[in-house]
Amino acid sequence: MKTYDLVDTIDVTPRLRLLRFPVGQAYLWRDGAELTLIDAGARGAGRPIADAVRAWGHAPEDVRRIVLTHFHEDHVGGAAEFAGISGAEVYAHRLDAPYVRGEAAGPDPVYEDWERPLHAQALAQLPPPVPEPDLPSFVRELNDGDTLDFGGGARVVGAPGHTEGSIALHLPRHGVLFTGDAVAASPVDGQVILGVLNLDRERAVASFARLAALESEVACFGHGDPVVGQAGQILREAVSAYQVN
Repeated sequence: MKTYDLVDTIDVTPRLRLLRFPVGQAYLWRDGAELTLIDAGARGAGRPIADAVRAWGHAPEDVRRIVLTHFHEDHVGGAAEFAGISGAEVYAHRLDAPYVRGEAAGPDPVYEDWERPLHAQALAQLPPPVPEPDLPSFVRELNDGDTLDFGGGARVVGAPGHTEGSIALHLPRHGVLFTGDAVAASPVDGQVILGVLNLDRERAVASFARLAALESEVACFGHGDPVVGQAGQILREAVSAYQVN
C-alpha cells in the first residue's frame, strides 16, 4: 500500500504531539511509557504513524488504543494498518463504528454551496479508493459519557452534527480537548470556526457550544493549528458567532 506521507510533527505539550498529513491530522498522547493515538489519517498512514512513534522515543507497541473521532476517511483510513503494526485496540462511537468496520457506506455531508469545491480539493489529496480497503477487524464501541483509561480519565463527549457519531475527548485533569471535526481552525488566519462538511449544521453548532462550555486550556482540532492557552474562552467567543439569540 502506498504510504500517506506525514507532513510535519509538532509538540503541542510535553505529553502531546500533533501529526500532520496532507489532509487532516492525528495526535499522540503520552502517559509515561504508554501512548494513545487520536485519529489515524487516511489509507497508507499506518507506517508513517509508526515512524512518528519511534521518533518520539517509543515503540509502536506502546500505543495501546486508537480513538477515532468519526468515520471520515482522513481520520480512520490508517487505523487498521497501524493497529496491525502496534496491536492497539480501535475505538469509535457506536453510531459511526459500522462505517469504520465497512459494514455500510457512511452518509455524505449536506453541502453548503461553497463547500463542494473545498471537498473536491481535499478528496484529490487523499489516496484513491480501493476495492477492498484494509479495515479494523474489531472496533470497541463508545457512548457519550464513557471514560477511557488515559490522560487521567479521558471523557467521551458526544458531538453529533459533523457525523451522527462524532465525538470529542476531554481530559479534565490536563485541560486538553480533542474536538475532531466539530471545531476547526481556519487555514487562512487561524481563527477558530465551526467544522465544515457537516451532516446537520444545526446540531453541529449545538455540539460546538457544548465543547466550548468545557474547561480547557488546549484545544486540538482535526484540521488547523491547536489553541494553546485559554482554549475554552476562545471557543466560547468563536461559537457565539453561529448562535441565534
